Amino acid sequence: MEVLYEDNHLIAVNKNCHEIVQGDKTGDAPLSETLKAYLKEKYNKQGNVFLGVTHRLDRPVTGVVIFAKTGKALSRMNEMFRNGEVKKTYWAIVKNRPARDEAELTHWLVRNEKQNKSYAYDTEKPNAQKAVLHYRLIGTSDNYFLLEIDLKTGRHHQIRSQLAKIGSPIKGDLKYGFDRSNPDGGISLHARSASFIHPVSKEQIDIVAPAPEDRIWKAFF
Repeated sequence: MEVLYEDNHLIAVNKNCHEIVQGDKTGDAPLSETLKAYLKEKYNKQGNVFLGVTHRLDRPVTGVVIFAKTGKALSRMNEMFRNGEVKKTYWAIVKNRPARDEAELTHWLVRNEKQNKSYAYDTEKPNAQKAVLHYRLIGTSDNYFLLEIDLKTGRHHQIRSQLAKIGSPIKGDLKYGFDRSNPDGGISLHARSASFIHPVSKEQIDIVAPAPEDRIWKAFF
């Protein structure tokens, strides 16, 4: 487990594509429980360890995940995420170069609960949520393109759905139209960084997660 940041109130780790942030119907051990065990051992704590989930990443996505170690930090971080006070940047590898190397995308997303999928539309639909992101091309390799994404809203599968809508599905993302899966079962979407004002100390915090250690990512660096 790669710890990216830790203080008395927060801990951030670099999630891999096999981990779930919170328990779900699979019954697999979530990252939150792994971290509790880590903190219990590291600090030789007696009894239960408090750890709150402040936000989530889809299971096949890698990168920065922030947890709260105190109730005060949890309530404040949850509010900050709701209010868009946490700036999140993502990296995505796609095979099809977007028509423009930089653009702001605005779509209306309709979530299908049974399929666990969101569909992006150019015009407003019933029960749709407005989704906005800004992307720019920051790298190219022999076969793929690397996009940096500034997420303006936080919708279900937003980046995956919006990039697929413009014809650039994320590498390995079968659900959104990529033609084959990645060997590790994940998708090439990485939560690169999170920046925010600390909920307690009020200091500027910038957390950066190294990209996965595989040849596709390394081709860009």
